[in-house]
Amino acid sequence: MRALILSLALALPAPALAQTVPCGGDFAAFLDGVRAEAVAAGIDPQAAQSFVAGLRPDPAVLRADRGQGIFQAPFIEFSRRLISQDRLDRGRRKAEEWDAVFDRIQTELGIAPGVLLAFWAFETDYGAVQGEFNTANALATLAHDCRRPGLFRPQLLAAMQLHARGEFDPATTRGAWAGEIGMVQMLPRDILEHGTDGDGDGQVQLKTSVPDALMSGAAMLSSLGWRPREPWLQEVVLPADLDLRLTGLEVTRSVAEWERLGVSARQGALDDGRLEASVILPQGRGGPAFLAYPNFRVFFDWNQSFTYVLTAAYFATRLEGAPVYDAGSPQPGLDGAQMKALQQRLQARGHDVGEVDGILGAGTRAAVRAVQADLGLPVDGWPTPALLSAL
Repeated sequence: MRALILSLALALPAPALAQTVPCGGDFAAFLDGVRAEAVAAGIDPQAAQSFVAGLRPDPAVLRADRGQGIFQAPFIEFSRRLISQDRLDRGRRKAEEWDAVFDRIQTELGIAPGVLLAFWAFETDYGAVQGEFNTANALATLAHDCRRPGLFRPQLLAAMQLHARGEFDPATTRGAWAGEIGMVQMLPRDILEHGTDGDGDGQVQLKTSVPDALMSGAAMLSSLGWRPREPWLQEVVLPADLDLRLTGLEVTRSVAEWERLGVSARQGALDDGRLEASVILPQGRGGPAFLAYPNFRVFFDWNQSFTYVLTAAYFATRLEGAPVYDAGSPQPGLDGAQMKALQQRLQARGHDVGEVDGILGAGTRAAVRAVQADLGLPVDGWPTPALLSAL
């Protein structure tokens, strides 16, 4: 697999691209529309034509997009699947090996090593598994598909921009099924805007250069609003009498106020009392509890899955020295079919849960909290068979 080489010019912002090509329908006609749209946006006509000439829909990409069942797993199960002692040990060795790069990132952008190590680990197992999907075909397939065209059409056009610059070969560039490229899996538009030459060789090589990949990922996180030298997540212990209506990402309080309410750090002390934070209970009042600081929300710009985000953020704290969380004794949750039934019933009551996919995402959690309040149940955002029956 040929390494994708990106020039320093990729740090320039991507121009605004019109979004006029409808999804679905004949694939060849769709590509004709994409090519015309790219030319209208200023991409060289010959480059646009050569990019789309060999594109083919990839059914395996659609199967991967529809088959993300792992995200239906609750936090405790999911995190135990992704976090092993071996992965922790390798992460700590990587931190030592690339200490100079992480020091530079921490000095210039205020991002702790554990954060980037967590993405590096989860996205590609520290660069070992970067994906074998043809990136151009994957992006074209997902842009043509009508599930999320607004997300993938700009990425397809950004890949065409890279190709027009001679920095992307649509025939050989490979990565993840959703179009991400390199060790920390960045989409083409993010590469255009945040690709960084970390090793000083005059190129940005996200597939083969660790400094380039880490610096580019850090630049993207910084652009998304990462607050330098601030925490992102901390395990806490809650008082027995805490009003659970105060929990959830929808509610924020100052750290000082949480302390006055009896919330304490499970290890060490809570951070700066002036910071805003939310108490989150991924598996309800019987499971682990965390204080989510403003930087925690930045993780959602990397991945929209609440379970993935929390696991990545927690793994980052482990790499920074935090202990294994206290799993507690959470009540049994719902399986995939039950979760879909719950989402349908929540929709019927007027709640926006997004797609009925069996995944306990942020929208479904907020709806669960609302109906728990309506039914006089503890408002901890954790759906149980009893709640499903009550609905």
